[in-house]
Order: sequence, then C-alpha cells, then structure tokens
Amino acid sequence: MIQKLSTMIDNNYYMILACMCMFAGQFCVWFGTNSQVVWKWWSDKPILSAILFGIPASLFFWHGTKYGYMAMKELWGPRFLGFGMSYLTFPLLTWYLAHESMFTVKTMLCVFLSFTIIGIQIFWK
Repeated sequence: MIQKLSTMIDNNYYMILACMCMFAGQFCVWFGTNSQVVWKWWSDKPILSAILFGIPASLFFWHGTKYGYMAMKELWGPRFLGFGMSYLTFPLLTWYLAHESMFTVKTMLCVFLSFTIIGIQIFWK
C-alpha cells in the first residue's frame, strides 16, 4: 500500500514537472517564431531569435519528455502533452501580445480538445 502511494506521488510529481517544462518550451517557441510579426525590431533577426529562444525551448522539451516518460512510461504521452500545452500557450500569448481574439468557435474548440488530450494523458492509466 505504501509502495503504491509512493509510486503515485512520484508519478504526479514527474507529471507536474513535465507539464511545466512543456509549457515553458511552448512559451519560448511562441516568442521565437512570432516575435518577428508582433515587434518590428525582431523582423530581421532569425539567428538571434533561434539562439535566444530555440536553445531554452529545446532544453525545456528535452526535460519535459524525460519527466513525461518517467510519469507515463511511454513516449506517446509526452508527445501529446507537448501538443496540448501548445494550445494553452499559443491562444493566450497571441490574444495578449498580438491582440488577436482567441474567442472564435474554431479556436475555442481546439483549446477544448487540447484540455481533453491533456486530461486523457494525465488521468487515463
């Protein structure tokens, strides 16, 4: 009983770490790819953008995959977790920084589906 509880706590800990890393990676990717459109200053700096945002994003995804695999014992889980996190970060950052509405039927359905995907990966054992 204690061993099972310990395993459950460890899995939840690793899942939280995986979600945080995937979220941070998607956050970096948003800035790395969309800064060129939102701020004119970034429009001609692809190498700087790749270095400043790409390296941290890669490290966050690397650790997110590691922790996701530790929590789920499969590679498909972290893959879908990363995808789901993209639909949490992208609409919010795009709405706040690019002033594009996320409140369209299509976008809201995609956000709902991303929550569903994350929920399946976290709660379906």
